[in-house]
Amino acid sequence: MSALTESPAWRRLQRAAEAIRQQRIHDLFSADPTRVDRLSSSASGITLDASRNLVTAEAFTTLLDLAREADVAGWRERLFAGERINTSEQRAALHPALRLPELADVAVDGAPVGDTVTETRRRMAAIVAGVRDGSIRSADGEPFRAVVNIGIGGSDLGPRLVCNALPAAPGAPTVHFVANIDPVGLERVWQRIDAKHTLFIVASKTFTTLETLTNARMAYQGIEAAGVDDPAAHFVAVTGARECAENFGISADRILDLPEWVGGRYSVWSAVGLPVALAAGQTAFDELLAGAAAMDRHFREAEPEASLPLKLALVGIWHGNLLGARSHVVVPYAERLSLLPEYLQQLELESNGKSVDRDGHVLDHPTVPALWGAVGTNAQHAFFQWLHQGTERASCDLIVVRGAGDPAADALAANGLAQGAALLQGVDDDLLAAAGVAPEQRPHRRLPGSRSSTTLLLDDLAPHTLGALLALYEHKVFCQAMIWRINPFDQWGVERGKVLAGSLTPALAEGEVVDGLDASTQALVERYRKR
Repeated sequence: MSALTESPAWRRLQRAAEAIRQQRIHDLFSADPTRVDRLSSSASGITLDASRNLVTAEAFTTLLDLAREADVAGWRERLFAGERINTSEQRAALHPALRLPELADVAVDGAPVGDTVTETRRRMAAIVAGVRDGSIRSADGEPFRAVVNIGIGGSDLGPRLVCNALPAAPGAPTVHFVANIDPVGLERVWQRIDAKHTLFIVASKTFTTLETLTNARMAYQGIEAAGVDDPAAHFVAVTGARECAENFGISADRILDLPEWVGGRYSVWSAVGLPVALAAGQTAFDELLAGAAAMDRHFREAEPEASLPLKLALVGIWHGNLLGARSHVVVPYAERLSLLPEYLQQLELESNGKSVDRDGHVLDHPTVPALWGAVGTNAQHAFFQWLHQGTERASCDLIVVRGAGDPAADALAANGLAQGAALLQGVDDDLLAAAGVAPEQRPHRRLPGSRSSTTLLLDDLAPHTLGALLALYEHKVFCQAMIWRINPFDQWGVERGKVLAGSLTPALAEGEVVDGLDASTQALVERYRKR
């Protein structure tokens, strides 16, 4: 038994879950007129309504007890204090310091982080200003008209999401992203840019990431082939390995530092956000940071029952651990947030996809469920059928943005709110009969209802609110990890496949023998070679 499943609150939750399985959500509203107020909270332009979940007020109170037993508040303060809570790598996870000025005096290895953050942000702003005003130019003296960010994982998903979500500033260069090692990605971008007037950002913490360096080398060769005399003038690096970037050929004054205590999936707040500042403007990037900082303060200062990150985390644990929902679906009703599910896949699954606790003991309970989703209303014409009438249960986040009176935006928001209501209410035989549906057709059109969803209502999609939303999900992941007693800041599961790929590449290309392959992989290598 683990510390979690032995806890008193856990045992009470198991009993509560068993008792609630036969109840219906709308009956919980009838029994508790204060339910919406009790299970809703607001902060930083975001209102979270968890009342349409199959959870009683008593069960939610016990979930708060579970968080107290796991000392989530204590671990939260260790996070903000810069302690080495990434225990398997002996590192701090101090990404909030990138956006929260109050953490300037926090020290890692005896050195306050504030000076590092301030200096890197100053140099980043100088590059943004130089590209925007034309003082930083291409090798032929012309302004940069396009920017290509080369990275993968956190060095791609975060800035790509934010650039997609925020409008481009007037006169900004167009920004493109290349991540996949498949050369088609870079080739397609190449068709949309003029290489002679394009700035390339190479973002890699170690500057050894295979996909990123492969694409960076191809970009460098492409610029040379275009007749550029000084290819280095077209490159900026964001990295924690300055010497490697210099050896690649990038000028020292074009290298922005990425501290060791910033994990990749938490790095959009760092110089990894350079594409955001170039596309949306430095002011928008600063407001993004300010919104995240506002959520940081809320997370530290709010009472547990009012904390948006903790509430979101506990509802997820209730569904995933106690009610057996092994899928979590995220549906943002805003085209500008279409990349959010993909971003959250890395944030949640790479962080909490673990099967041992902080001390290396095998867990006896599930951790993070599979996460997927798509933008609304597209998703309504794809997997919502499964949500409404399928045999599996899933937890669901519906993200709705206030439309400020725009009819199209109001219609979009109406769909998001309506889907939550439809999942809750369902359609019974009385409604079908009233609608004149023949008895033999009613089983096909009946919706069971009582299907849970959480609604996040955003006041707008300004940079401040977007920053708060992303920080909200970061802290949700952290809270869940602390309750599960796991380390959310390492990702050793990613590494083994990379090692094997490195040995298989020469086997596929040149027929080299690889020792220790399983029979299936060996047979596939041989078949690949025959073709």
